[in-house]
Amino acid sequence: MGKVAAVLRIMPDSADVNLKDLEQSIRKRVKGIQDVATEPIAFGLTALKIAVVVGDDEGGTDMVEKALSEVPHVGQVETIAVNRMI
Repeated sequence: MGKVAAVLRIMPDSADVNLKDLEQSIRKRVKGIQDVATEPIAFGLTALKIAVVVGDDEGGTDMVEKALSEVPHVGQVETIAVNRMI
């Protein structure tokens, strides 16, 4: 089984969410996170973009998306890129 690097955008459920606390909650829930960055969206709302390494089996990112959607204050999770690791 190979590995893929996935980038996911996590939208908080409001602009008032502390992104540092949200990031810590996400790191506790999801293993394999390699990097976290912020992305300004609009009207004071900022999303988190995470890079995570997962297995390339079918549905690999689905499990990560499900785990992330269960974190408090996460409004939406979207996979925006998946690349095979060499």
